[in-house]
Amino acid sequence: MMPPRLHRTVDTPVGPFEIVAEGDAIVASGWRGRRSGADRSPLLDEAEAQLEAYFARRLHEFRLPLRPAGTPFEQAVWQGMCAIPYGQTRTYADLARIAGGVARAVGQACGSNPIPIFIPCHRITGTHGIGGFSGGEGRMTKRRLLGLEGVLLDL
Repeated sequence: MMPPRLHRTVDTPVGPFEIVAEGDAIVASGWRGRRSGADRSPLLDEAEAQLEAYFARRLHEFRLPLRPAGTPFEQAVWQGMCAIPYGQTRTYADLARIAGGVARAVGQACGSNPIPIFIPCHRITGTHGIGGFSGGEGRMTKRRLLGLEGVLLDL
C-alpha cells in the first residue's frame, strides 16, 4: 500500500507554493494553486521551515529527502542542478556536458522538474540569455529567485 500524499501550501515572496510529501520524501512542489488546509507532517514542517529560511536568506542549501520521479537522464540533470551552489548559475550546455546529453534535452528536463526551488532549476540559464522557466510567473519568478541569491543578471 502506497503512503498517502500530504500537501502543504506556503506563502512565499514568489506566490503560494505547494510542497508534497509521500512517505519519507518530498516528491513534488510548485505553484499549483492554493489548497485548503495544511496536512500535518514533521517532514512538511521541516520543508516549510527550510523554505522560509531560504527566502529570508538564512539557508543556502536544502537538506531534505527528495524523491523526484523521472527518467535516468532527468535524474542526472536534477542531480547536477542540486550541485550548483547558491548564488551561482550554469548554462544548459554546461549541464548537458555533465549529464551526458544536449542543451535542448536539459531544457526539457528543467521544465519537467517536479520539485522546483528544492531542485534549483532556476540556476540554469541560456548561453546568451536567462532561458525559460515554467514555474510561477515564468521568467519573472526565475529573476526573483536568482536576485534573492545575489545573482546579477545582464541577461
